[in-house]
Amino acid sequence: MAEEVKLLKTWSSPFASRVVWALKLKGVQFDPIEEDLSNKSPLLLKYNPVHKKIPVLVHNGKPISESLVILEYVDETWKQYPLLPEDPYERARARFWAKFGDDKVSPSLWSFIIKEGKEQEEAFAQALENLKILEEELKGNKFFGGERIGLADLALGWLAERGCVVEEVVGVKIVEKEKFPLLSAWMKAFLEVPIIKESLPPHEKLVTRIRDIREKFLAAAQPK
Repeated sequence: MAEEVKLLKTWSSPFASRVVWALKLKGVQFDPIEEDLSNKSPLLLKYNPVHKKIPVLVHNGKPISESLVILEYVDETWKQYPLLPEDPYERARARFWAKFGDDKVSPSLWSFIIKEGKEQEEAFAQALENLKILEEELKGNKFFGGERIGLADLALGWLAERGCVVEEVVGVKIVEKEKFPLLSAWMKAFLEVPIIKESLPPHEKLVTRIRDIREKFLAAAQPK
């Protein structure tokens, strides 16, 4: 019986992108299934009845949800190109930085995108503090995983993938090379990896999507 791997995703989801990258780095063949989250398919509701969100990896009929959980499952199932180091301490650190990206970096940048005035300034200040922490962690390394891409890099890959998109939409430079030389070099190196480069969402399409989302949030925040 042939192995069956499906990935329920959307083209613009950074959480889905990290799973796509992991599967491709490992050379795993999979069937990408594009979901419309405004009209969720019976398949998505069947395989992720709890959160009803993407991504969902379906391996031989068994669904796995939540992108960081999926990354670990992928790493444990397909041993080629390990995403996590063998050393337990280093594995824990990789998990920590992946979580830091989701819990701290992403929310602060998202607030920066959808806020205005003082709230936006505060979000930007917090985002810069979080980026400084990432800059410090990269000292002596090309990637967060060392000399090649690992789990933490995939988890933080959205920053490289759409950092310039956010800058274009908001009109403010976020990752300045002078302030964040290591982070800037990491973003460049990450995006130059062929498997990553070929799997990026269309730039202009993503700019339009993020801009539309920003405008909707700002319009909703206006006094009635």
